[in-house]
Amino acid sequence: MHDKSPFLWMPCGKTTADDAALPSRCRTRARRSFIFSSPLRMRNAMSRTTDILLTSLAPAIWGSTYLVTTEMLPAGHPLTLAMLRALPAGLVLLAFTRCFPPRAWLGRAFLLGSFNFALFWVLLFVAAYRLPGGIAATLGALQALIVIVMARGWLGTPIKAGAVAAAATGVLGVALLLIGPEATIDPVGIAAGLGGAASMAAGTVLSRKWQPPVSALSFAAWQLTAGGLILLPLALIVEPPLPALSATNLAGLAWLGLVGAAVTYAIWFRGVARLEPGAVSMLGMMSPVTAVTLGWLWLDQSLSPLQLLGAAIILGSVWAGQRVNRPRAESTLARSVTQQANAARTHSGKVAPQ
Repeated sequence: MHDKSPFLWMPCGKTTADDAALPSRCRTRARRSFIFSSPLRMRNAMSRTTDILLTSLAPAIWGSTYLVTTEMLPAGHPLTLAMLRALPAGLVLLAFTRCFPPRAWLGRAFLLGSFNFALFWVLLFVAAYRLPGGIAATLGALQALIVIVMARGWLGTPIKAGAVAAAATGVLGVALLLIGPEATIDPVGIAAGLGGAASMAAGTVLSRKWQPPVSALSFAAWQLTAGGLILLPLALIVEPPLPALSATNLAGLAWLGLVGAAVTYAIWFRGVARLEPGAVSMLGMMSPVTAVTLGWLWLDQSLSPLQLLGAAIILGSVWAGQRVNRPRAESTLARSVTQQANAARTHSGKVAPQ
Protein backbone atom coordinates (compact mmCIF):
# COMPACT_ATOMS: atom_id res chain seq x y z
CA MET A 1 0.00 0.00 0.00
CA HIS A 2 1.43 3.34 -1.05
CA ASP A 3 2.14 5.97 1.58
CA LYS A 4 0.05 8.51 -0.32
CA SER A 5 -2.99 6.87 1.23
CA PRO A 6 -4.78 9.29 3.58
CA PHE A 7 -5.02 6.49 6.15
CA LEU A 8 -1.22 6.44 6.52
CA TRP A 9 -0.72 10.12 7.27
CA MET A 10 0.42 11.16 10.73
CA PRO A 11 2.12 14.51 11.41
CA CYS A 12 5.67 14.20 12.62
CA GLY A 13 5.21 16.71 15.44
CA LYS A 14 8.14 17.15 17.83
CA THR A 15 10.80 14.51 17.38
CA THR A 16 12.21 13.40 20.71
CA ALA A 17 14.93 11.00 21.74
CA ASP A 18 12.21 8.41 22.40
CA ASP A 19 10.91 8.87 18.84
CA ALA A 20 14.42 8.46 17.46
CA ALA A 21 14.37 4.92 18.85
CA LEU A 22 11.70 3.98 16.31
CA PRO A 23 12.82 1.66 13.50
CA SER A 24 14.00 3.51 10.41
CA ARG A 25 11.15 2.14 8.27
CA CYS A 26 8.63 3.71 10.69
CA ARG A 27 10.31 7.12 10.49
CA THR A 28 10.68 6.80 6.72
CA ARG A 29 6.96 6.18 6.30
CA ALA A 30 6.18 9.14 8.52
CA ARG A 31 8.52 11.38 6.49
CA ARG A 32 7.06 10.28 3.17
CA SER A 33 3.51 10.65 4.42
CA PHE A 34 4.36 14.13 5.67
CA ILE A 35 5.87 15.14 2.33
CA PHE A 36 2.88 13.93 0.34
CA SER A 37 0.44 15.68 2.70
CA SER A 38 2.25 18.95 3.38
CA PRO A 39 0.22 20.95 5.93
CA LEU A 40 1.00 24.22 4.11
CA ARG A 41 -0.94 22.84 1.16
CA MET A 42 -3.52 20.79 3.01
CA ARG A 43 -4.40 23.15 5.85
CA ASN A 44 -7.03 25.18 4.05
CA ALA A 45 -10.81 25.24 4.23
CA MET A 46 -11.27 22.47 1.69
CA SER A 47 -8.77 20.13 3.33
CA ARG A 48 -10.32 20.72 6.76
CA THR A 49 -13.72 19.83 5.36
CA THR A 50 -12.19 16.65 3.93
CA ASP A 51 -10.64 15.84 7.30
CA ILE A 52 -14.00 16.34 9.03
CA LEU A 53 -15.94 14.20 6.55
CA LEU A 54 -13.34 11.43 6.59
CA THR A 55 -13.10 11.40 10.39
CA SER A 56 -16.90 11.34 10.73
CA LEU A 57 -16.92 8.01 8.89
CA ALA A 58 -15.44 6.32 11.97
CA PRO A 59 -18.28 7.07 14.44
CA ALA A 60 -20.82 6.57 11.67
CA ILE A 61 -19.50 3.03 11.15
CA TRP A 62 -19.36 2.48 14.93
CA GLY A 63 -23.10 3.07 14.88
CA SER A 64 -23.46 -0.33 13.20
CA THR A 65 -22.03 -2.08 16.29
CA TYR A 66 -25.42 -2.49 17.97
CA LEU A 67 -27.04 -3.99 14.87
CA VAL A 68 -24.14 -6.36 14.18
CA THR A 69 -23.83 -7.39 17.84
CA THR A 70 -27.51 -8.16 18.34
CA GLU A 71 -28.14 -9.78 14.95
CA MET A 72 -24.88 -11.58 14.15
CA LEU A 73 -22.98 -12.39 17.38
CA PRO A 74 -23.64 -14.74 20.31
CA ALA A 75 -24.99 -13.07 23.44
CA GLY A 76 -23.43 -13.12 26.89
CA HIS A 77 -19.75 -12.71 25.96
CA PRO A 78 -19.10 -8.94 25.89
CA LEU A 79 -15.47 -9.05 27.07
CA THR A 80 -14.57 -11.90 24.73
CA LEU A 81 -16.18 -10.15 21.77
CA ALA A 82 -14.42 -6.88 22.66
CA MET A 83 -11.09 -8.72 22.83
CA LEU A 84 -11.77 -10.43 19.48
CA ARG A 85 -12.58 -7.05 18.02
CA ALA A 86 -9.38 -5.36 19.22
CA LEU A 87 -6.56 -7.90 19.34
CA PRO A 88 -6.84 -9.50 15.85
CA ALA A 89 -7.29 -6.06 14.29
CA GLY A 90 -4.19 -4.76 16.06
CA LEU A 91 -2.11 -7.78 15.06
CA VAL A 92 -3.21 -7.48 11.42
CA LEU A 93 -2.19 -3.81 11.38
CA LEU A 94 1.14 -4.61 13.06
CA ALA A 95 1.85 -7.26 10.43
CA PHE A 96 0.93 -4.83 7.68
CA THR A 97 2.89 -1.82 8.92
CA ARG A 98 5.81 -3.82 10.42
CA CYS A 99 6.26 -0.94 12.86
CA PHE A 100 6.51 -1.88 16.52
CA PRO A 101 6.62 0.59 19.42
CA PRO A 102 10.02 1.08 21.05
CA ARG A 103 10.38 0.34 24.74
CA ALA A 104 9.95 4.01 25.63
CA TRP A 105 6.51 4.01 23.97
CA LEU A 106 5.16 0.77 25.48
CA GLY A 107 3.74 2.45 28.57
CA ARG A 108 1.95 5.09 26.52
CA ALA A 109 0.65 2.49 24.08
CA PHE A 110 -0.87 0.40 26.88
CA LEU A 111 -2.30 3.46 28.64
CA LEU A 112 -3.92 4.68 25.43
CA GLY A 113 -5.07 1.16 24.61
CA SER A 114 -6.71 0.97 28.02
CA PHE A 115 -8.45 4.34 27.76
CA ASN A 116 -9.59 3.97 24.14
CA PHE A 117 -10.44 0.27 24.14
CA ALA A 118 -10.10 -1.96 27.22
CA LEU A 119 -11.45 0.25 30.02
CA PHE A 120 -13.83 2.08 27.70
CA TRP A 121 -15.42 -1.09 26.30
CA VAL A 122 -15.71 -2.77 29.72
CA LEU A 123 -17.50 0.25 31.20
CA LEU A 124 -19.59 0.58 28.05
CA PHE A 125 -20.86 -2.99 28.38
CA VAL A 126 -21.59 -2.53 32.11
CA ALA A 127 -23.61 0.59 31.33
CA ALA A 128 -25.42 -1.13 28.46
CA TYR A 129 -26.41 -4.08 30.68
CA ARG A 130 -27.63 -1.96 33.62
CA LEU A 131 -29.22 1.00 31.83
CA PRO A 132 -31.67 1.50 28.98
CA GLY A 133 -29.77 2.07 25.75
CA GLY A 134 -30.91 5.68 25.50
CA ILE A 135 -29.51 6.68 28.89
CA ALA A 136 -26.24 4.83 28.25
CA ALA A 137 -25.80 6.58 24.89
CA THR A 138 -26.64 9.97 26.39
CA LEU A 139 -24.01 9.50 29.09
CA GLY A 140 -21.55 8.54 26.35
CA ALA A 141 -22.35 11.76 24.52
CA LEU A 142 -21.07 13.69 27.55
CA GLN A 143 -17.62 12.77 26.24
CA ALA A 144 -17.71 15.91 24.09
CA LEU A 145 -17.99 18.12 27.18
CA ILE A 146 -15.34 16.14 29.08
CA VAL A 147 -12.91 16.48 26.16
CA ILE A 148 -13.25 20.27 26.30
CA VAL A 149 -12.22 20.28 29.97
CA MET A 150 -9.40 17.75 29.54
CA ALA A 151 -8.03 19.53 26.48
CA ARG A 152 -7.83 22.72 28.54
CA GLY A 153 -5.82 20.99 31.26
CA TRP A 154 -3.55 18.75 29.15
CA LEU A 155 -3.20 20.69 25.89
CA GLY A 156 -3.85 24.26 26.97
CA THR A 157 -6.76 24.54 24.53
CA PRO A 158 -8.99 27.48 25.51
CA ILE A 159 -12.57 26.71 26.50
CA LYS A 160 -14.95 28.39 24.07
CA ALA A 161 -18.52 29.16 25.08
CA GLY A 162 -19.72 28.16 21.61
CA ALA A 163 -18.03 24.76 21.88
CA VAL A 164 -19.64 24.11 25.27
CA ALA A 165 -23.04 25.15 23.92
CA ALA A 166 -22.68 22.91 20.85
CA ALA A 167 -21.68 19.91 22.99
CA ALA A 168 -24.52 20.46 25.47
CA THR A 169 -27.01 20.80 22.62
CA GLY A 170 -25.72 17.57 21.11
CA VAL A 171 -26.26 15.75 24.41
CA LEU A 172 -29.84 17.06 24.43
CA GLY A 173 -30.32 15.79 20.88
CA VAL A 174 -29.06 12.31 21.82
CA ALA A 175 -31.45 12.26 24.78
CA LEU A 176 -34.41 13.17 22.55
CA LEU A 177 -33.35 10.59 19.97
CA LEU A 178 -32.87 7.65 22.33
CA ILE A 179 -34.41 8.07 25.80
CA GLY A 180 -37.91 6.63 26.10
CA PRO A 181 -40.55 7.04 28.82
CA GLU A 182 -39.64 3.65 30.32
CA ALA A 183 -36.11 4.76 31.21
CA THR A 184 -34.94 3.85 34.72
CA ILE A 185 -31.90 4.94 36.72
CA ASP A 186 -29.29 2.55 38.13
CA PRO A 187 -26.42 4.12 40.12
CA VAL A 188 -23.83 1.54 39.04
CA GLY A 189 -24.89 1.91 35.42
CA ILE A 190 -24.70 5.70 35.66
CA ALA A 191 -21.20 5.50 37.15
CA ALA A 192 -20.11 3.09 34.41
CA GLY A 193 -21.56 5.32 31.69
CA LEU A 194 -19.80 8.40 33.04
CA GLY A 195 -16.57 6.45 33.49
CA GLY A 196 -16.72 5.18 29.92
CA ALA A 197 -17.23 8.70 28.59
CA ALA A 198 -14.29 9.96 30.66
CA SER A 199 -12.10 7.06 29.51
CA MET A 200 -12.74 7.71 25.82
CA ALA A 201 -12.28 11.45 26.35
CA ALA A 202 -8.92 10.88 28.05
CA GLY A 203 -7.84 8.58 25.23
CA THR A 204 -8.81 11.15 22.61
CA VAL A 205 -6.96 14.03 24.27
CA LEU A 206 -3.85 11.99 25.12
CA SER A 207 -3.74 10.61 21.56
CA ARG A 208 -3.48 14.23 20.44
CA LYS A 209 -0.86 15.05 23.10
CA TRP A 210 1.32 11.99 22.38
CA GLN A 211 1.95 11.71 18.65
CA PRO A 212 4.81 9.45 17.56
CA PRO A 213 6.26 10.14 14.09
CA VAL A 214 4.54 7.11 12.57
CA SER A 215 1.49 6.58 10.39
CA ALA A 216 -2.05 6.56 11.74
CA LEU A 217 -2.21 2.85 10.92
CA SER A 218 0.81 2.15 13.12
CA PHE A 219 -0.54 4.28 15.97
CA ALA A 220 -3.88 2.44 15.76
CA ALA A 221 -2.07 -0.92 15.65
CA TRP A 222 -0.17 -0.18 18.86
CA GLN A 223 -3.29 0.81 20.76
CA LEU A 224 -5.57 -1.95 19.44
CA THR A 225 -2.98 -4.62 20.25
CA ALA A 226 -2.38 -3.22 23.74
CA GLY A 227 -6.11 -2.94 24.44
CA GLY A 228 -6.69 -6.48 23.20
CA LEU A 229 -3.89 -7.85 25.39
CA ILE A 230 -5.44 -6.15 28.43
CA LEU A 231 -8.87 -7.62 27.62
CA LEU A 232 -7.56 -11.15 26.94
CA PRO A 233 -7.02 -12.30 30.57
CA LEU A 234 -10.25 -10.59 31.68
CA ALA A 235 -12.23 -12.47 29.05
CA LEU A 236 -10.61 -15.80 29.96
CA ILE A 237 -11.23 -15.36 33.70
CA VAL A 238 -14.67 -13.75 33.77
CA GLU A 239 -16.57 -15.34 30.88
CA PRO A 240 -17.28 -18.91 29.71
CA PRO A 241 -15.83 -20.10 26.39
CA LEU A 242 -17.56 -19.05 23.20
CA PRO A 243 -19.86 -21.59 21.57
CA ALA A 244 -19.06 -22.91 18.11
CA LEU A 245 -19.18 -19.93 15.76
CA SER A 246 -21.36 -19.96 12.66
CA ALA A 247 -20.57 -18.27 9.36
CA THR A 248 -22.81 -15.39 10.44
CA ASN A 249 -20.89 -15.03 13.71
CA LEU A 250 -17.56 -14.98 11.86
CA ALA A 251 -18.85 -12.40 9.39
CA GLY A 252 -19.96 -10.18 12.27
CA LEU A 253 -16.58 -10.48 13.99
CA ALA A 254 -14.80 -9.73 10.72
CA TRP A 255 -16.88 -6.58 10.26
CA LEU A 256 -16.35 -5.34 13.81
CA GLY A 257 -12.64 -6.19 13.79
CA LEU A 258 -11.43 -5.24 10.33
CA VAL A 259 -13.82 -2.41 9.49
CA GLY A 260 -15.22 -1.40 12.88
CA ALA A 261 -11.80 -1.36 14.55
CA ALA A 262 -8.76 -1.50 12.23
CA VAL A 263 -10.01 0.86 9.51
CA THR A 264 -12.14 3.16 11.63
CA TYR A 265 -9.58 3.75 14.37
CA ALA A 266 -6.89 4.51 11.80
CA ILE A 267 -9.30 7.12 10.40
CA TRP A 268 -10.12 8.34 13.90
CA PHE A 269 -6.52 8.80 15.04
CA ARG A 270 -5.74 10.56 11.76
CA GLY A 271 -8.53 12.99 12.61
CA VAL A 272 -7.34 13.35 16.20
CA ALA A 273 -3.94 14.44 14.86
CA ARG A 274 -5.36 16.93 12.36
CA LEU A 275 -8.45 18.41 14.00
CA GLU A 276 -9.03 20.14 17.30
CA PRO A 277 -10.05 17.85 20.20
CA GLY A 278 -13.41 19.57 20.62
CA ALA A 279 -14.19 19.18 16.92
CA VAL A 280 -13.25 15.49 16.89
CA SER A 281 -15.29 14.66 19.99
CA MET A 282 -18.40 16.26 18.47
CA LEU A 283 -18.17 13.89 15.51
CA GLY A 284 -18.69 10.99 17.92
CA MET A 285 -22.35 12.00 18.13
CA MET A 286 -22.82 10.65 14.63
CA SER A 287 -22.81 7.12 16.08
CA PRO A 288 -26.31 7.13 17.66
CA VAL A 289 -27.76 8.73 14.52
CA THR A 290 -26.35 5.89 12.43
CA ALA A 291 -27.54 3.27 14.93
CA VAL A 292 -31.11 4.56 14.87
CA THR A 293 -31.08 4.90 11.08
CA LEU A 294 -29.90 1.30 10.64
CA GLY A 295 -32.56 0.11 13.07
CA TRP A 296 -35.19 1.88 10.99
CA LEU A 297 -33.85 0.48 7.70
CA TRP A 298 -33.04 -3.13 8.70
CA LEU A 299 -35.12 -3.86 11.79
CA ASP A 300 -38.29 -1.95 10.84
CA GLN A 301 -38.06 0.15 13.98
CA SER A 302 -40.30 3.21 13.99
CA LEU A 303 -39.15 6.79 14.45
CA SER A 304 -41.28 9.33 16.29
CA PRO A 305 -41.33 13.06 15.48
CA LEU A 306 -39.44 13.66 18.74
CA GLN A 307 -36.68 11.29 17.61
CA LEU A 308 -36.45 13.01 14.25
CA LEU A 309 -36.13 16.33 16.08
CA GLY A 310 -33.36 14.84 18.21
CA ALA A 311 -31.49 13.63 15.12
CA ALA A 312 -31.78 17.08 13.55
CA ILE A 313 -30.47 18.70 16.74
CA ILE A 314 -27.51 16.29 16.80
CA LEU A 315 -26.57 17.04 13.19
CA GLY A 316 -26.90 20.77 13.82
CA SER A 317 -24.75 20.59 16.95
CA VAL A 318 -22.07 18.58 15.11
CA TRP A 319 -21.98 21.24 12.39
CA ALA A 320 -21.84 24.02 14.99
CA GLY A 321 -19.10 22.18 16.86
CA GLN A 322 -16.91 22.16 13.76
CA ARG A 323 -17.50 25.87 13.21
CA VAL A 324 -16.69 27.06 16.72
CA ASN A 325 -13.65 24.79 17.05
CA ARG A 326 -11.93 26.07 13.92
CA PRO A 327 -8.35 27.17 14.63
CA ARG A 328 -7.25 30.70 13.89
CA ALA A 329 -5.44 31.05 10.58
CA GLU A 330 -2.25 32.35 12.15
CA SER A 331 -1.97 29.50 14.67
CA THR A 332 -2.61 26.98 11.90
CA LEU A 333 0.18 28.47 9.78
CA ALA A 334 2.58 28.48 12.72
CA ARG A 335 1.80 24.83 13.48
CA SER A 336 2.29 23.92 9.81
CA VAL A 337 5.70 25.62 9.65
CA THR A 338 6.77 23.87 12.86
CA GLN A 339 5.69 20.48 11.51
CA GLN A 340 7.63 21.07 8.27
CA ALA A 341 10.74 22.02 10.22
CA ASN A 342 10.47 18.94 12.42
CA ALA A 343 10.01 16.76 9.34
CA ALA A 344 13.16 18.22 7.84
CA ARG A 345 15.08 17.50 11.06
CA THR A 346 13.78 13.93 11.10
CA HIS A 347 14.78 13.47 7.46
CA SER A 348 18.30 14.67 8.20
CA GLY A 349 18.59 12.33 11.19
CA LYS A 350 18.72 15.11 13.78
CA VAL A 351 16.60 15.27 16.90
CA ALA A 352 14.50 18.35 17.48
CA PRO A 353 15.08 20.17 20.75
CA GLN A 354 12.70 19.50 23.60
